[in-house]
Amino acid sequence: MSVVSFKVRRDIKEKMRKYRDRINWAEELRRFVEEKIRELEARDNIEKVIRELEKINIHTPAGLSKASVREDRDSS
Repeated sequence: MSVVSFKVRRDIKEKMRKYRDRINWAEELRRFVEEKIRELEARDNIEKVIRELEKINIHTPAGLSKASVREDRDSS
């Protein structure tokens, strides 16, 4: 494992110290960072898929939706 450090205001550090018997700050921060990375990777993947889909030239004939709805209604 690697070590990462960051700075917080002095009052935050004092509050963290106050609650260290109730909260494992290292574990909480590790979970937060892991979740944030998962979110960012998911966004990147979605953007990549969207870019790939935009490259595909799909043409839908005009009026297709209207005709499909009518056909659905008429078949009932």
